[in-house]
Amino acid sequence: MADDALAGPEIDDFVVRPEADDLERAAEAALRPRRLEEFVGQAVVRDQLTLVLQAAVGRGRAPDHVLLSGPPGLGKTTLAMIIAAELGASLRVTSGPAIQHAGDLAAVLSSLDEGEVLFIDEIHRIARPAEELLYVAMEDFRVDIIVGKGAGASAIPLSLPPFTVVGATTRAGLLPAPLRDRFGFTGHLDFYSPDELERVLVRSARLMGVVLAPDAVPEIAMRSRGTPRIANRLLRRVRDWAQVRGDGTLSLDAARAALQVYEVDYLGLDRLDRQLSRLGRFGSTATLTAIAVCAATGLHMLARALEGEQALLHAEGNIGLAIAIVTAPIIFYARDMIDQLKRSRARMNELSRRLALSVEQAENANKAKSAFLANMSHELR
Repeated sequence: MADDALAGPEIDDFVVRPEADDLERAAEAALRPRRLEEFVGQAVVRDQLTLVLQAAVGRGRAPDHVLLSGPPGLGKTTLAMIIAAELGASLRVTSGPAIQHAGDLAAVLSSLDEGEVLFIDEIHRIARPAEELLYVAMEDFRVDIIVGKGAGASAIPLSLPPFTVVGATTRAGLLPAPLRDRFGFTGHLDFYSPDELERVLVRSARLMGVVLAPDAVPEIAMRSRGTPRIANRLLRRVRDWAQVRGDGTLSLDAARAALQVYEVDYLGLDRLDRQLSRLGRFGSTATLTAIAVCAATGLHMLARALEGEQALLHAEGNIGLAIAIVTAPIIFYARDMIDQLKRSRARMNELSRRLALSVEQAENANKAKSAFLANMSHELR
């Protein structure tokens, strides 16, 4: 019966997912604010960043490294771009999964100019060898280039110009303490209030050049799960409906009709979310435990995922809704764990290969040493 609740055609596009693909990131680029005064929401983080950046500009020095944490779609990448713009510096963008070797990071760091901002998205997924290299680079502005192998290897220190690392993560708890401590400023981004989302929607509609009716703004905002990325995505879907089936005006009726087409209800839940919520009828603790086990995680991870939705869950009092809300973060966490296991296996294979090579080199050295001693003994005789 529970399987029947999940049955149905495959959903190709999760309209309310907080993650973005490359095409959506390109669409978001036109809507991103360029300065801190244009950035909507996150008042505490925005005020703190203003002090940090203005003080650094006044001293004529690079600011402390900045760590931005929080769920996807809240503006971490946008803030990184704003930091570079406020400093009048160029921005170098990379990501944790793209840095798998210390040499990859050394190549990026050695090409930085003075005052440049290095943005590392999903920094918690950076490989351990590169992570250890980043420690020294962030603290002492230098990297040690290893030349040679074995006993003849030597480290050549390479000085780096002062720069600023801006790290973004959706899993702050996975960052090792030595890396986390090297960030002079840490900002946690929270979910947006309905009023803040309404301001985001009005600004985005103006930039998109569409007419958004005042009564349609709260309708879209309340279905956006407190996430600006989802709000802008829903706004584009309402615009599409108004263009194809309406008169081009984003009215309240157009918003409701468009969101009905995409099956997004007043809580921001789509069809899959509602199907999962029906599982609540089959038990509370048992259902949560089953989902946690299937996602290769535990109930403590469910509790962490629920932190951002406590008010909504308290208002509804519905365990099924809790399941629907936390399912997506659990799945993404499970995928991260699988990726980490794959990377660990690849590193183990590489270490095994290097160990076998070292053993072979040692055996060859011993053979050469034995041959040399045999020749010397023969000559002495």
